[in-house]
Amino acid sequence: MDQKTVSLVLSSGGARGLAHIGAIEVLEENGFQISSVAGCSMGALIAGVYAKGNLPQFKEWISNLDRVDVFSLMDFTISTSGFIKGEKVFQVIQALLGDCLIEDLPIPFACNAVDIISGQEKVFTEGSLFSAIRASAAIPTVIQPALIDNISYIDGGILNPIPVELIKDNQATLRIASDVNGPQQCLVRQKVLEEGSSRIAIPAWVNEYKAKVSKYLPREKKAPKVKTLSFLDLMNLSMDMMQDRISDYILEQHPVDVHVKISRKQCGTFEFYRAKEIIEIGREITIEALQEKKLI
Repeated sequence: MDQKTVSLVLSSGGARGLAHIGAIEVLEENGFQISSVAGCSMGALIAGVYAKGNLPQFKEWISNLDRVDVFSLMDFTISTSGFIKGEKVFQVIQALLGDCLIEDLPIPFACNAVDIISGQEKVFTEGSLFSAIRASAAIPTVIQPALIDNISYIDGGILNPIPVELIKDNQATLRIASDVNGPQQCLVRQKVLEEGSSRIAIPAWVNEYKAKVSKYLPREKKAPKVKTLSFLDLMNLSMDMMQDRISDYILEQHPVDVHVKISRKQCGTFEFYRAKEIIEIGREITIEALQEKKLI
C-alpha cells in the first residue's frame, strides 16, 4: 500500500486521552504518515508530545504510574478557581517534554484554550509549546487556569472538545479523529486481569458452599441506594453532556474520513494508573475503525 498522509485530531478526555497513544502507534505501524496534528486538553498534551518526538518516553513514564503516584501529583488547594494547582504534574511533564516554539516543531501542531473573561477560543499555532498545552488542559473548577500575558485560559473543551478545523494539512490523504468521549455502546470490557494483579481466585468449593447457604438462608433484598450527586459531580456531568453535544455538531460541520470512538465511560478523568489498559483499548478500537474503512 502506498503511504497515506494523515491529518490527526485528538479530543479532550482526561485519562481516557491516553488511548490517543494507541491510535498513533497503530497508524504508524500500518504505514500512515501523520503530517499534522491538533488536540484539545489531554489531546493537546498527547499531540504536543508526539509532535516533539517524545511519545515513547512519555508512554514509558505514564504506563508505570500507580494509584499512589497519581495521587501524589495532585497538589490540592483551597481555591475558588480550582482545587488542584496543577504545578506538580505540569512540572513533571515539562521535565519530560521540555519546551520549544510551536513553529519549530517538525510536525505542524495546533491546540486550543478559552479566554475565560472574553469567552473567545484561543488557537495556539506559535509560541511556547508547554504554555499552550498547560492552557488547553486547565479543566474548569478542577485545575487552576493558566495565565499567559495576563490572560487566564481554561480547557479548550468548553467550546471545542474535538477541534477538527485546526488540523493544518489540507493536502493530507485522510482526516482522522481520535475521540475518547464516545457513547456507552463504544465501551470495551476488560477481558483479562492486568499482569501482577493482586486479586485472589476464589476456590470452587467456596462458591458452591455460598450457593447452598443462600438457597436455604436467602438474604433479604435491600432496595438499592440512590447515589446523591455532589456539586462537583453535577458540574462534571453537565459539562460532559454539553461537550458531547458540541462534539456531535462539530463532526457534522467538519466530517472526517475515520472516526475512532472510545466511550466516555471507559475510565474516569484521573484514572491515569490504568494507562496500559487504556492505551491498549486505543489500539484495539483504532484497528477496528481502520478495518471497517478497509484501510488496513
